[in-house]
Amino acid sequence: MNFKEEQEKRMKQVEKIIQKYLPEETGFQKTVLAAMNYSVLAGGKRLRPLFMKETYEMFGGSGKEIEPFLAAIEMVHTYSLVHDDLPAMDNDEYRRGRKTTHVMYGEAMAILAGDGLLNLAFETAAEAFALGGDPARVGKALSLFAKKAGVYGMIGGQTADIEAENMGGKVTEELLLFIHEHKTAALIQSAMMTGAILAGASDADVEKIEKIGYDIGIAFQIQDDILDVTGNEQMLGKPIGSDEKNNKVTYVTLKGLEQAQADQKALSEEAVGLLASFEKRNPFLEAMVEALITRNK
Repeated sequence: MNFKEEQEKRMKQVEKIIQKYLPEETGFQKTVLAAMNYSVLAGGKRLRPLFMKETYEMFGGSGKEIEPFLAAIEMVHTYSLVHDDLPAMDNDEYRRGRKTTHVMYGEAMAILAGDGLLNLAFETAAEAFALGGDPARVGKALSLFAKKAGVYGMIGGQTADIEAENMGGKVTEELLLFIHEHKTAALIQSAMMTGAILAGASDADVEKIEKIGYDIGIAFQIQDDILDVTGNEQMLGKPIGSDEKNNKVTYVTLKGLEQAQADQKALSEEAVGLLASFEKRNPFLEAMVEALITRNK
């Protein structure tokens, strides 16, 4: 399998599904709709929908009820980026190689675009009930999806992250891992667990998927911290050194670059090992996780 070619093909399939659920830019609210579409269509690796789809198929899923959730997870992820980039948060001017939403549309419209994407995500995910899947599975997936995006998931992690900025050297490893688990890993867990639930995976397997999502999410965020120190701005599509500029304690500043790299590799390898333990394996999904070890953007 040529991983890059296969990834490109599968990304295009996911991209088509995402675009199908984006709003038409009409009416008196067309500016916010345009800002929402601008944000989603800025590109990106579409990792979360890919993780969801590949996990769903690994557990034997083959229906259409997964499609609204694929679009919804990317909407939630994108809204979080739009709000992260705001002056009140990270104050970044570039994302994925082009100007951020608040730079293009103004701060107020960027806030509304983020709000709009979050609401649209749940409108979209709810469409799964009409697509022939098991209603109990769809309901369970929707509940999990909401929890991982909310105050017990991503928003909780963002809250702790903002407060940690004013703590200086008092940020502990426990707090940092809480931030990474909730701010980053929660949506990866959401993607994979949603796919597993919709496909009818057992509770024990869904629990194992949650652990895999944790490992992937923490490893992904550690690599993000590493790239903020060692990365290339042109390749990343955003400024490097933003963590230092915002006085953020990261995994690298807490444990050092060498230990961060070692821990990131160990977590990635553990995730691949757990994935390989399922009765039906998904080589592409395993390759996706392995690719996170060496990603440079």
